[in-house]
Amino acid sequence: MARAIWTGVITFGLVSVPVGLYTAVGDHTVHFHQLQRGSADRVRNRRVNERTGKEVPAEDIVKGFEAAEGEYVVVEPDELDEIAPGRSRTIDISDFVDLDDIEPVYFDRTYYIAPRGKEYTKVYELLRAALAEAGKAGIATFVMRGKQYLTALRAEDKLLVLQTLHWADEVRDPGQELPELPTGRAGKGKERDMAIQLIDALDAPWDPARYHDTYQEKVRELVRAKAEGQEISAAEEAPQASNVADLMTLLQGSLDQARGAKDQEPVAPRQKKTVARKVRQPETKRKTAARKAPPKAARASATSRGQGRGKSELRQLSKTELYQRATEQDIAGRSKMSREELIDALARAGHRRNKSAA
Repeated sequence: MARAIWTGVITFGLVSVPVGLYTAVGDHTVHFHQLQRGSADRVRNRRVNERTGKEVPAEDIVKGFEAAEGEYVVVEPDELDEIAPGRSRTIDISDFVDLDDIEPVYFDRTYYIAPRGKEYTKVYELLRAALAEAGKAGIATFVMRGKQYLTALRAEDKLLVLQTLHWADEVRDPGQELPELPTGRAGKGKERDMAIQLIDALDAPWDPARYHDTYQEKVRELVRAKAEGQEISAAEEAPQASNVADLMTLLQGSLDQARGAKDQEPVAPRQKKTVARKVRQPETKRKTAARKAPPKAARASATSRGQGRGKSELRQLSKTELYQRATEQDIAGRSKMSREELIDALARAGHRRNKSAA
C-alpha cells in the first residue's frame, strides 16, 4: 500500500477532515545510465569549481543570484528557510469555482486524497458529494516540502482529487508568445464543415487503456534487440505539411478513410458513465449545444436583448477565437481574462459600437 507524501487537514468553513495526499501517476520512462563510450565505466555528475577544477562539497555550496555580469548576491540556505511559508498542515478552501472555468493550461500535477481513518469518511464523502453535485472545484493553497502550491480540489467517483495549478504569472499569453495565429476569417466555409464531419467520423468514447506510449515500447524493443545482437528497423519519416490548395481533397480522403475504418469495427453499445458534476465538453459539442439552445424569455429591454444575442453568438467561439477578436478590438486586460470575461468584454464593446453608430 502506498504511503502518503503529505498529511494534513482540509477545511471548508468550520468543517475539517484529516487527509493524506498520494501520488496519482507513475513514471514508465526507460532510464539509462551514462557510460564512457567503448567501456562499461559509469560517468557521474560532480559539482566542480569552474575556476579551480576541484570538487566542492555540498555544505560549501550556496545560492547566488546574478545581479550584474559577474556580480552575485549570495543567499544562504537558512535565509531561504526563514522567509519560506510555514510548514502548513492545512488545505484551507477559500473559494469554490465552476470547474469548467479553469482553463486546462493551469493544471499541473494530480494527487489522490484519502481520509486518515474510517471515522473521517463521512465528512470526506460529504465534501466529495457536494462538489460533484455542484460541479465546483475548491480553490486552496498549501505548503509541501518548502514550496507553496495553488490547488484545485475536485470530485471524482468515490474520491477527492487535488490538482496543483500554475500561478497566473506563470501562464504565458499566447498572443505575445506565438509567432503566428489565425485570423477570425480562417477556419470557415466548406473546409470547416468537412473537418467537423471528419471529427464526427472519428468520435469515440474516452478509454485511456486504448492508448500506449509506443515510443517507450520501441525503446524497450531496441534494448532487447541489441542485447540479443539483432537490428531494429528505423521509424517511419514524419509526414510533410499539407498543401493548402489540396485541402478539400485531403479532407475528403481522410473522411472516406475514417468511415471505412468505422465500418470494419464491430458495433458495440456505448456505456455512458453517469457523473454528478459538470464535464467539460469538446469545443465542437459545446458549439453545437449553443446553437441548439432555446432562446431566453423576452423579458429584458431591447438593449439587453441585443447584448444577449451578441453573447449567444460569442459563446459559439473558442477562447482562442475570442482572444483574437479582443486583440483586434484592443480590449485592455484581455490576456488575464477568462473565457466568460472575454465574452462580456466583447459584448460590451459591440454594444458601444452599435450605440455610437445609431
